[in-house]
Amino acid sequence: MYFHTIIVGGGPAGLACAAALASKGKETLLLERKSRIGPKICAGGITWSGAAQHIPDYLIEKKFHEQHLVSSLQNTTIGAARPIVFTIDREKMGQWMARRAQKAGAIIKTGEQVVKIDEKQVKTRARSYKYDYLIGADGSSSLVRRYIGLPVTKIGVGIQYCLPGSFPEMEWHLDPCLFKTGYCWIFPHHDKTSVGAYACRQDIKPARLKAGLHHWMDRQNLKRQNLRPEAALINFDYRGWRFGKRFLVGDAAGLASGITGEGIYSAILSGENAARCITSKAQSTPGLDNLINKQQLHARLLKLVGRNRLTLKIMPELLILALRMRLLNYQALELGCQSSIKYTGPRV
Repeated sequence: MYFHTIIVGGGPAGLACAAALASKGKETLLLERKSRIGPKICAGGITWSGAAQHIPDYLIEKKFHEQHLVSSLQNTTIGAARPIVFTIDREKMGQWMARRAQKAGAIIKTGEQVVKIDEKQVKTRARSYKYDYLIGADGSSSLVRRYIGLPVTKIGVGIQYCLPGSFPEMEWHLDPCLFKTGYCWIFPHHDKTSVGAYACRQDIKPARLKAGLHHWMDRQNLKRQNLRPEAALINFDYRGWRFGKRFLVGDAAGLASGITGEGIYSAILSGENAARCITSKAQSTPGLDNLINKQQLHARLLKLVGRNRLTLKIMPELLILALRMRLLNYQALELGCQSSIKYTGPRV
């Protein structure tokens, strides 16, 4: 069976790409190894300047005009006239994106795990599909990336617990003793709250990160008994995204932020830009280029901060101080920027 473009992976990057390609009349097949589109281990935080203003309002669970920042020496609140961060349900967002892609004409097959790739076809456990263009949207452990021949050395780890009930405030805690270059968070949703920690795996081993999270939760009197921890890898080892007729998007390309671990907006933006390059032969991708430059800056800053104990201790304090004095705003920490991504169709 032949398709103009085959997309491996049904996350935001793959679904955005599928919708854009199908809307231009390209025969598009998306293969997702899971039985259902949408479920993802994710804290569910998105920013206004990133993905939040480009999705239907009903997908947004909570809006936060204030962010509470805590370090060893500071405890402060940063506010803004418009919401800074929103929380969403990733499964509902994935389902919405899947409906949009299917309405445009894309074919989505779930429960189809890709086991082999060559120059002309993709093989799953059940069948083979031929293609002209191939999109790797299969996350941090991307098979398409391995086929292209790119290693992954820069990778983050996120660990979270979903506590019942919704907390009133969104919080970020920077504690180098527990999380090294990373942080822990409290992200409230409708009827649950994500409590977790993120850090670069090169700076702290996952087992130690988990122990640090447990210690911090005990200190905050946050009960985790009878709750199962969830963990995910976050690839920020960017080494390119266009390789002839093969593309990498989202986490497969390593486009997440090494500092924050956020990658939803970069996934959507890269997926749409890959489709644009295929359908219009476009060579210029200014929005994505700006995001990549910022992502690379984040990676360099992360390396600098983790270089020695002094910078590891000082940088979180300087960061919060700069935010308090409005020398720095949240957009400096986000990969999100204004772009052409705009959903104007029906709220299906």
